[in-house]
Amino acid sequence: MSTTRPRLVYERWTDPIAGEVLEPADIDVIRLDLSAPAELNWSVLESAHGYQVATRTDTAALPGASQYLAGAELISRCDNLLAVCSAGAGYDVIDVEACTRAGVAVCNNSGPGAEAVAEHALGFMLDLAKKITVSDRRLRAGPLENRLTLRGTQLLGKTLGVIGLGAIGSRLVELCAPFRMNVLAYDPYLDEAKAAALGVTGVDLAELVRSSDFVQVTCPLTAETAGLIGRAEFAAMKPTAYFITTARGPVHDERALLEALRSGAIAGAGLDVFHTEPPRHDDPLLQMDTVVATPHTAGITAEAARDIAVATAEQWKAIFAGQLPPRLLNPDVWPRYCERFNDVFGFRPNASCDPADSDSNRR
Repeated sequence: MSTTRPRLVYERWTDPIAGEVLEPADIDVIRLDLSAPAELNWSVLESAHGYQVATRTDTAALPGASQYLAGAELISRCDNLLAVCSAGAGYDVIDVEACTRAGVAVCNNSGPGAEAVAEHALGFMLDLAKKITVSDRRLRAGPLENRLTLRGTQLLGKTLGVIGLGAIGSRLVELCAPFRMNVLAYDPYLDEAKAAALGVTGVDLAELVRSSDFVQVTCPLTAETAGLIGRAEFAAMKPTAYFITTARGPVHDERALLEALRSGAIAGAGLDVFHTEPPRHDDPLLQMDTVVATPHTAGITAEAARDIAVATAEQWKAIFAGQLPPRLLNPDVWPRYCERFNDVFGFRPNASCDPADSDSNRR
Protein backbone atom coordinates (compact mmCIF):
# COMPACT_ATOMS: atom_id res chain seq x y z
CA MET A 1 0.00 0.00 0.00
CA SER A 2 1.19 3.49 -0.84
CA THR A 3 2.43 5.69 1.97
CA THR A 4 1.55 8.86 0.07
CA ARG A 5 0.00 11.42 2.38
CA PRO A 6 -2.98 13.34 0.91
CA ARG A 7 -2.24 16.99 0.21
CA LEU A 8 -5.07 19.52 0.25
CA VAL A 9 -4.64 23.12 -0.92
CA TYR A 10 -7.17 25.78 0.02
CA GLU A 11 -7.39 29.54 -0.45
CA ARG A 12 -9.56 30.27 2.58
CA TRP A 13 -12.16 28.61 4.77
CA THR A 14 -15.51 30.25 5.39
CA ASP A 15 -14.88 29.64 9.09
CA PRO A 16 -11.78 28.44 11.03
CA ILE A 17 -13.76 25.43 12.24
CA ALA A 18 -12.79 23.71 8.96
CA GLY A 19 -9.17 23.61 10.06
CA GLU A 20 -10.18 22.17 13.42
CA VAL A 21 -12.24 19.43 11.75
CA LEU A 22 -9.34 18.51 9.46
CA GLU A 23 -6.63 18.69 12.09
CA PRO A 24 -6.96 15.09 13.36
CA ALA A 25 -7.06 13.72 9.81
CA ASP A 26 -3.95 12.37 8.11
CA ILE A 27 -3.92 15.17 5.53
CA ASP A 28 -1.37 17.86 4.70
CA VAL A 29 -3.35 21.09 4.54
CA ILE A 30 -1.66 24.02 2.76
CA ARG A 31 -3.01 27.53 2.28
CA LEU A 32 -2.71 29.20 -1.13
CA ASP A 33 -1.71 32.86 -0.90
CA LEU A 34 -3.18 34.61 -3.94
CA SER A 35 -0.74 37.50 -3.52
CA ALA A 36 2.35 35.25 -3.48
CA PRO A 37 4.61 34.87 -6.55
CA ALA A 38 3.01 32.73 -9.24
CA GLU A 39 5.94 30.28 -9.27
CA LEU A 40 5.40 29.49 -5.60
CA ASN A 41 1.65 29.07 -5.97
CA TRP A 42 1.99 26.78 -8.96
CA SER A 43 4.50 24.59 -7.15
CA VAL A 44 1.97 24.24 -4.34
CA LEU A 45 -0.93 23.49 -6.67
CA GLU A 46 0.99 21.05 -8.83
CA SER A 47 1.69 18.93 -5.77
CA ALA A 48 -1.93 18.94 -4.56
CA HIS A 49 -4.29 15.96 -4.57
CA GLY A 50 -7.23 18.16 -3.59
CA TYR A 51 -7.98 21.82 -4.19
CA GLN A 52 -10.59 23.93 -2.42
CA VAL A 53 -10.99 26.45 -5.22
CA ALA A 54 -10.69 30.18 -4.63
CA THR A 55 -13.85 32.20 -5.26
CA ARG A 56 -14.28 34.44 -8.28
CA THR A 57 -14.78 37.44 -5.99
CA ASP A 58 -11.49 36.77 -4.17
CA THR A 59 -9.50 36.38 -7.37
CA ALA A 60 -11.07 39.48 -8.93
CA ALA A 61 -9.50 41.58 -6.19
CA LEU A 62 -5.94 40.71 -7.27
CA PRO A 63 -4.46 41.12 -10.77
CA GLY A 64 -3.66 37.76 -12.34
CA ALA A 65 -5.29 35.74 -9.57
CA SER A 66 -8.02 34.41 -11.87
CA GLN A 67 -5.48 31.82 -13.05
CA TYR A 68 -6.12 30.02 -9.77
CA LEU A 69 -9.73 29.24 -10.65
CA ALA A 70 -10.12 25.62 -11.71
CA GLY A 71 -10.17 26.18 -15.44
CA ALA A 72 -8.82 23.90 -18.14
CA GLU A 73 -5.29 25.33 -17.86
CA LEU A 74 -5.03 24.70 -14.14
CA ILE A 75 -6.39 21.19 -14.52
CA SER A 76 -3.87 20.40 -17.27
CA ARG A 77 -0.98 21.70 -15.17
CA CYS A 78 -1.91 19.85 -11.99
CA ASP A 79 -1.45 16.20 -12.86
CA ASN A 80 -1.77 15.06 -9.23
CA LEU A 81 -5.21 16.55 -8.69
CA LEU A 82 -7.90 14.03 -7.82
CA ALA A 83 -10.67 16.35 -6.66
CA VAL A 84 -11.65 20.01 -6.63
CA CYS A 85 -14.41 21.60 -4.58
CA SER A 86 -16.15 24.97 -4.64
CA ALA A 87 -16.82 26.94 -1.48
CA GLY A 88 -20.60 27.05 -1.83
CA ALA A 89 -23.41 25.76 -4.00
CA GLY A 90 -22.15 27.60 -7.09
CA TYR A 91 -19.43 25.91 -9.09
CA ASP A 92 -18.93 28.24 -12.06
CA VAL A 93 -15.29 28.67 -10.93
CA ILE A 94 -14.67 25.07 -12.03
CA ASP A 95 -14.50 23.72 -15.58
CA VAL A 96 -16.46 20.54 -14.94
CA GLU A 97 -15.90 19.11 -18.43
CA ALA A 98 -12.14 19.59 -18.22
CA CYS A 99 -12.10 17.91 -14.83
CA THR A 100 -14.14 14.97 -16.05
CA ARG A 101 -11.81 14.46 -19.02
CA ALA A 102 -8.84 14.47 -16.63
CA GLY A 103 -10.43 12.08 -14.14
CA VAL A 104 -10.88 14.77 -11.47
CA ALA A 105 -13.92 14.66 -9.20
CA VAL A 106 -15.84 17.92 -8.83
CA CYS A 107 -17.85 18.76 -5.71
CA ASN A 108 -19.74 21.74 -4.40
CA ASN A 109 -21.25 22.57 -1.03
CA SER A 110 -24.92 22.86 -1.84
CA GLY A 111 -27.18 22.64 1.17
CA PRO A 112 -25.33 24.12 4.15
CA GLY A 113 -25.79 27.74 3.03
CA ALA A 114 -29.31 27.34 1.64
CA GLU A 115 -31.07 28.82 4.65
CA ALA A 116 -29.05 32.04 4.54
CA VAL A 117 -29.61 32.59 0.81
CA ALA A 118 -33.31 31.67 0.92
CA GLU A 119 -33.90 34.11 3.80
CA HIS A 120 -32.06 36.81 1.86
CA ALA A 121 -34.26 36.15 -1.18
CA LEU A 122 -37.37 36.45 0.97
CA GLY A 123 -35.94 39.65 2.43
CA PHE A 124 -35.65 41.11 -1.07
CA MET A 125 -39.30 40.25 -1.72
CA LEU A 126 -40.49 41.97 1.45
CA ASP A 127 -38.22 44.97 0.92
CA LEU A 128 -39.36 45.56 -2.65
CA ALA A 129 -43.05 44.92 -1.99
CA LYS A 130 -43.17 47.13 1.10
CA LYS A 131 -40.77 49.72 -0.39
CA ILE A 132 -38.62 49.60 2.73
CA THR A 133 -35.32 50.72 1.20
CA VAL A 134 -37.02 53.29 -1.03
CA SER A 135 -38.83 54.74 1.99
CA ASP A 136 -35.60 54.86 3.98
CA ARG A 137 -33.83 56.75 1.16
CA ARG A 138 -36.68 59.25 0.80
CA LEU A 139 -36.91 59.83 4.54
CA ARG A 140 -33.19 60.54 4.85
CA ALA A 141 -33.18 62.83 1.80
CA GLY A 142 -35.35 65.50 3.45
CA PRO A 143 -38.94 66.38 4.32
CA LEU A 144 -41.46 63.88 2.98
CA GLU A 145 -44.49 65.67 1.59
CA ASN A 146 -46.75 62.73 0.88
CA ARG A 147 -46.14 59.31 2.40
CA LEU A 148 -48.86 57.82 0.21
CA THR A 149 -46.42 57.94 -2.71
CA LEU A 150 -44.58 55.12 -0.92
CA ARG A 151 -47.56 52.79 -0.93
CA GLY A 152 -46.41 49.21 -1.31
CA THR A 153 -48.05 45.87 -1.81
CA GLN A 154 -48.32 42.57 0.07
CA LEU A 155 -46.99 39.09 -0.55
CA LEU A 156 -50.20 37.40 0.55
CA GLY A 157 -51.79 35.51 -2.32
CA LYS A 158 -49.30 36.68 -4.95
CA THR A 159 -47.59 34.39 -7.49
CA LEU A 160 -43.97 33.44 -6.90
CA GLY A 161 -41.91 32.06 -9.77
CA VAL A 162 -38.76 30.15 -8.78
CA ILE A 163 -36.12 29.37 -11.40
CA GLY A 164 -34.09 26.45 -10.05
CA LEU A 165 -35.68 24.34 -7.34
CA GLY A 166 -32.58 23.01 -5.60
CA ALA A 167 -31.78 23.42 -1.92
CA ILE A 168 -32.14 27.23 -1.98
CA GLY A 169 -35.24 27.38 -4.15
CA SER A 170 -36.94 24.63 -2.17
CA ARG A 171 -36.26 26.36 1.13
CA LEU A 172 -37.55 29.65 -0.26
CA VAL A 173 -40.83 27.95 -1.15
CA GLU A 174 -41.11 26.71 2.44
CA LEU A 175 -40.40 30.18 3.85
CA CYS A 176 -43.13 31.69 1.67
CA ALA A 177 -45.78 29.20 2.84
CA PRO A 178 -47.32 31.59 5.43
CA PHE A 179 -48.06 34.05 2.62
CA ARG A 180 -50.20 31.43 0.83
CA MET A 181 -48.57 32.26 -2.47
CA ASN A 182 -49.20 30.45 -5.72
CA VAL A 183 -45.78 28.98 -6.55
CA LEU A 184 -44.57 28.22 -10.06
CA ALA A 185 -41.23 26.53 -10.72
CA TYR A 186 -39.03 26.17 -13.77
CA ASP A 187 -36.42 23.45 -13.35
CA PRO A 188 -35.51 20.80 -15.96
CA TYR A 189 -34.64 18.41 -13.11
CA LEU A 190 -37.93 18.82 -11.22
CA ASP A 191 -39.91 15.62 -10.79
CA GLU A 192 -43.62 15.37 -10.01
CA ALA A 193 -43.09 13.90 -6.54
CA LYS A 194 -40.92 16.80 -5.41
CA ALA A 195 -43.26 19.35 -6.95
CA ALA A 196 -46.20 17.81 -5.12
CA ALA A 197 -44.31 17.67 -1.83
CA LEU A 198 -43.48 21.38 -2.07
CA GLY A 199 -46.90 22.36 -3.40
CA VAL A 200 -45.49 23.95 -6.55
CA THR A 201 -46.58 23.80 -10.17
CA GLY A 202 -43.91 23.02 -12.74
CA VAL A 203 -44.12 25.26 -15.80
CA ASP A 204 -41.93 26.33 -18.69
CA LEU A 205 -39.90 29.53 -18.44
CA ALA A 206 -42.25 31.53 -20.63
CA GLU A 207 -45.24 30.75 -18.42
CA LEU A 208 -43.27 31.52 -15.26
CA VAL A 209 -42.13 34.99 -16.27
CA ARG A 210 -45.53 35.85 -17.74
CA SER A 211 -47.54 34.86 -14.66
CA SER A 212 -45.32 35.68 -11.66
CA ASP A 213 -45.43 38.71 -9.38
CA PHE A 214 -41.94 37.83 -8.12
CA VAL A 215 -39.41 36.08 -10.37
CA GLN A 216 -36.71 34.52 -8.21
CA VAL A 217 -33.52 33.11 -9.77
CA THR A 218 -31.85 30.49 -7.57
CA CYS A 219 -30.21 28.24 -10.17
CA PRO A 220 -26.45 27.74 -10.65
CA LEU A 221 -24.53 29.30 -13.54
CA THR A 222 -23.91 26.60 -16.16
CA ALA A 223 -23.76 26.40 -19.93
CA GLU A 224 -27.54 25.77 -19.80
CA THR A 225 -28.39 28.78 -17.64
CA ALA A 226 -25.98 31.48 -18.93
CA GLY A 227 -28.11 34.25 -20.45
CA LEU A 228 -31.31 32.44 -19.47
CA ILE A 229 -33.13 35.68 -18.63
CA GLY A 230 -32.91 38.25 -21.41
CA ARG A 231 -34.96 40.90 -23.19
CA ALA A 232 -37.74 38.54 -24.16
CA GLU A 233 -38.19 37.33 -20.59
CA PHE A 234 -38.16 40.84 -19.07
CA ALA A 235 -40.61 42.04 -21.75
CA ALA A 236 -42.99 39.20 -20.88
CA MET A 237 -43.06 40.05 -17.15
CA LYS A 238 -45.89 42.04 -15.60
CA PRO A 239 -45.19 45.77 -15.17
CA THR A 240 -45.96 45.24 -11.47
CA ALA A 241 -43.53 42.30 -11.13
CA TYR A 242 -40.15 42.20 -9.42
CA PHE A 243 -37.02 40.39 -10.59
CA ILE A 244 -34.79 38.96 -7.85
CA THR A 245 -31.57 36.99 -8.12
CA THR A 246 -29.27 35.36 -5.61
CA ALA A 247 -27.72 33.10 -8.26
CA ARG A 248 -24.91 34.41 -10.50
CA GLY A 249 -24.91 37.59 -12.56
CA PRO A 250 -24.45 36.04 -16.03
CA VAL A 251 -27.69 34.07 -15.67
CA HIS A 252 -29.47 37.28 -16.67
CA ASP A 253 -28.71 40.02 -19.20
CA GLU A 254 -27.82 43.13 -17.17
CA ARG A 255 -28.35 45.54 -20.05
CA ALA A 256 -31.79 44.09 -20.72
CA LEU A 257 -32.63 44.35 -17.02
CA LEU A 258 -31.58 48.00 -16.95
CA GLU A 259 -33.72 48.75 -20.00
CA ALA A 260 -36.71 47.02 -18.40
CA LEU A 261 -36.31 49.05 -15.22
CA ARG A 262 -35.84 52.37 -17.02
CA SER A 263 -38.86 51.81 -19.25
CA GLY A 264 -41.08 50.66 -16.40
CA ALA A 265 -41.54 47.25 -18.02
CA ILE A 266 -41.02 45.77 -14.54
CA ALA A 267 -41.51 47.33 -11.11
CA GLY A 268 -38.08 46.70 -9.60
CA ALA A 269 -35.27 44.31 -8.84
CA GLY A 270 -33.40 42.78 -5.91
CA LEU A 271 -29.82 41.94 -6.88
CA ASP A 272 -27.21 40.10 -4.84
CA VAL A 273 -25.05 39.26 -7.87
CA PHE A 274 -23.59 41.15 -10.83
CA HIS A 275 -21.63 40.37 -13.97
CA THR A 276 -18.64 42.19 -12.46
CA GLU A 277 -18.09 41.79 -8.73
CA PRO A 278 -17.85 43.94 -6.88
CA PRO A 279 -19.81 46.24 -9.21
CA ARG A 280 -18.51 49.74 -9.83
CA HIS A 281 -20.04 52.36 -7.55
CA ASP A 282 -21.36 54.14 -10.65
CA ASP A 283 -23.00 51.01 -12.09
CA PRO A 284 -26.26 52.32 -13.62
CA LEU A 285 -28.27 49.61 -11.87
CA LEU A 286 -27.15 51.02 -8.53
CA GLN A 287 -28.50 54.44 -9.53
CA MET A 288 -32.05 53.12 -9.88
CA ASP A 289 -34.47 53.83 -7.02
CA THR A 290 -36.30 50.66 -7.94
CA VAL A 291 -33.26 48.46 -7.27
CA VAL A 292 -32.26 47.02 -3.92
CA ALA A 293 -28.73 45.57 -4.04
CA THR A 294 -26.29 43.69 -1.86
CA PRO A 295 -22.65 42.75 -2.69
CA HIS A 296 -23.01 38.96 -3.04
CA THR A 297 -23.67 38.59 0.69
CA ALA A 298 -26.83 36.49 0.62
CA GLY A 299 -24.97 33.44 1.91
CA ILE A 300 -22.75 35.29 4.35
CA THR A 301 -24.10 34.70 7.83
CA ALA A 302 -22.25 33.45 10.89
CA GLU A 303 -24.32 30.28 10.89
CA ALA A 304 -23.91 29.58 7.18
CA ALA A 305 -20.17 30.22 7.27
CA ARG A 306 -19.74 27.68 10.05
CA ASP A 307 -22.06 25.10 8.48
CA ILE A 308 -20.34 25.38 5.09
CA ALA A 309 -16.89 25.10 6.68
CA VAL A 310 -17.84 21.95 8.57
CA ALA A 311 -19.45 20.40 5.48
CA THR A 312 -16.41 21.32 3.39
CA ALA A 313 -13.98 19.72 5.82
CA GLU A 314 -16.09 16.59 6.27
CA GLN A 315 -16.33 16.18 2.50
CA TRP A 316 -12.55 16.35 2.14
CA LYS A 317 -12.15 13.77 4.91
CA ALA A 318 -14.59 11.51 3.07
CA ILE A 319 -12.75 11.99 -0.23
CA PHE A 320 -9.34 11.07 1.15
CA ALA A 321 -10.81 8.16 3.12
CA GLY A 322 -11.90 6.64 -0.18
CA GLN A 323 -15.60 7.36 0.25
CA LEU A 324 -18.09 8.73 -2.25
CA PRO A 325 -18.13 12.55 -1.91
CA PRO A 326 -21.58 13.54 -0.64
CA ARG A 327 -21.90 16.39 -3.15
CA LEU A 328 -20.30 14.97 -6.30
CA LEU A 329 -21.21 16.93 -9.43
CA ASN A 330 -19.70 14.78 -12.18
CA PRO A 331 -20.60 11.16 -11.35
CA ASP A 332 -19.48 10.01 -14.82
CA VAL A 333 -15.89 10.54 -13.67
CA TRP A 334 -16.15 7.88 -10.96
CA PRO A 335 -14.59 4.84 -12.71
CA ARG A 336 -11.52 6.77 -13.90
CA TYR A 337 -11.31 8.69 -10.64
CA CYS A 338 -11.18 5.41 -8.73
CA GLU A 339 -8.33 4.17 -10.91
CA ARG A 340 -6.33 7.37 -10.38
CA PHE A 341 -7.06 7.32 -6.66
CA ASN A 342 -5.78 3.74 -6.47
CA ASP A 343 -2.62 4.68 -8.38
CA VAL A 344 -1.84 7.42 -5.86
CA PHE A 345 -2.91 5.90 -2.55
CA GLY A 346 -2.78 2.17 -3.20
CA PHE A 347 -6.45 1.38 -2.55
CA ARG A 348 -9.70 1.95 -4.39
CA PRO A 349 -12.60 4.05 -3.09
CA ASN A 350 -15.05 1.75 -1.36
CA ALA A 351 -18.30 3.03 -2.86
CA SER A 352 -20.21 2.77 -6.11
CA CYS A 353 -21.69 5.85 -7.75
CA ASP A 354 -25.16 6.26 -9.20
CA PRO A 355 -25.34 9.37 -11.43
CA ALA A 356 -28.94 9.96 -10.33
CA ASP A 357 -27.74 10.52 -6.77
CA SER A 358 -25.84 13.63 -7.83
CA ASP A 359 -28.60 15.44 -9.75
CA SER A 360 -29.69 17.59 -6.82
CA ASN A 361 -26.14 18.86 -6.24
CA ARG A 362 -26.20 20.58 -9.62
CA ARG A 363 -28.89 22.98 -8.48
